[in-house]
Amino acid sequence: MTTTLTTGPYRRPGLRGLRLLGRGPLFALSVAVLAGLVLVAVLAPVLAPYDPEALDLSASLAGTTAEHLLGTDQSGRDILSRLLHGARTGLLGPLLVVGVSTLLGMLLGVVAAWRGGWADAVLSRSMDLVFAIPGLMLAILLVSVVGPGMTAPVIAMSVAYTPYVGRLVRGLARQEKRRPYIEAYVVQGWSGWTVCLRHLLPNIAPTVFAQSAMNFGYALMDLAALSFLGFGVQPPTADWGAMINEGQGAVLQGAMLPALAPSACIVLAVVAFATVGEGLADRIARRER
Repeated sequence: MTTTLTTGPYRRPGLRGLRLLGRGPLFALSVAVLAGLVLVAVLAPVLAPYDPEALDLSASLAGTTAEHLLGTDQSGRDILSRLLHGARTGLLGPLLVVGVSTLLGMLLGVVAAWRGGWADAVLSRSMDLVFAIPGLMLAILLVSVVGPGMTAPVIAMSVAYTPYVGRLVRGLARQEKRRPYIEAYVVQGWSGWTVCLRHLLPNIAPTVFAQSAMNFGYALMDLAALSFLGFGVQPPTADWGAMINEGQGAVLQGAMLPALAPSACIVLAVVAFATVGEGLADRIARRER
């Protein structure tokens, strides 16, 4: 009986059902870009030709040369080296935000959908309350208490992104809860946590995963904005948002690369994550028709 229930028509495709190939050149290109960013972040110390924090005032705002392929900033630091190392902070922060917010959102959403009643009402209103507070404002308030750096923005944005995941999971879990196979497991005496962990969550995980891919790009952009404003990663640590801030003065002097290069990296990463998330969501929708 169990085998019939878990393989019947109400069983949705798990993560293994997500195929990354055959989705068009744009999706494949986006996956390649993300893979390249991860590889660059991991191998940054090996790939970077110079120390990203090494100063050389004699080479301030040097143009593109054989020694400095993307030139240098106002302090004479190699822009390419800082971009490569900036990928680490640029990806680590959003990864923490998406990881924490996804886990909390799935927990709150499943509990709200499964328990219903007052638990659903309290958790839903709590998520609506947090949802109403702009994430950047919450981050700025927390930074004013804790101090600038990566910790406060990551905590604040994790809290701000949790309702996005929680509301999605709650809706998906409520639909899944009404499936006959869920009712059959409950009738057999399975506990609610067992049914949720072994069957309900795996069936809604692909949709949550697709949303998390898009959230990653948004979180990257938000954290870069906080660094640009001086609330996030602090100089001289290489960070794309902070590099744009530092490059503003260079733009007035006619040097575009110190600000343009990190801006292009942010745009490229955000578009790639959004494309991958949309592609996964479309694939899931087609499989469930």
